Amino acid sequence: MAKEKKKKEKKKSTFFKDFREFAARGNVIDLAVGVIMGGAFGKIISSLVADIIMPIIGMIIGGFNIAELKATLKPAVTETVDGVTTIIKPAVEFRYGNFIQTIIDFLIIAFFIFLFVRAIMKFKNKVEEIKMKKEEETAELAKAEEIEKVEEVVAEAEAEVEGMTAKDAEDIKVLLGEIRDSLKSKEVKAKSKKE
Repeated sequence: MAKEKKKKEKKKSTFFKDFREFAARGNVIDLAVGVIMGGAFGKIISSLVADIIMPIIGMIIGGFNIAELKATLKPAVTETVDGVTTIIKPAVEFRYGNFIQTIIDFLIIAFFIFLFVRAIMKFKNKVEEIKMKKEEETAELAKAEEIEKVEEVVAEAEAEVEGMTAKDAEDIKVLLGEIRDSLKSKEVKAKSKKE
């Protein structure tokens, strides 16, 4: 019995622990912030469409609200008793204006979200471009330092070569010169590829 209680406690603690870890992850928090900001942004754009853009469009096309466009498929059944009209069956209406209004809202909201995302992506690309330039500059500095070290080694080796026989010294100088030239040509090729 005690073992079963311990197993249940372990399962509960593991569940809540897993849930805490899941909720604390950066992606989940970013997603939550994105959903909240998207909802608020959507309300702003919806207000822009409904309160500013659509009245202007309505005025341009004749002064009526597009959302109120409809076609009556079956008229309402009414009854008048003592001058009071009551609706027994409401009219069956095809409300195509509301559908058109919703499509227009969607297109305008999608357009503004596109502009917003595009601006963010341009900013991210600029940041990445700056990062890459810094990395390239660092790599070029490292190569320049490497060439300097090789040239120092070559200079030291040339100084030591002077105590050798003339043929050995000449062979070593030629070999070291070829190494130096090879390193410089690699650097020139790397620079030309970048440009």
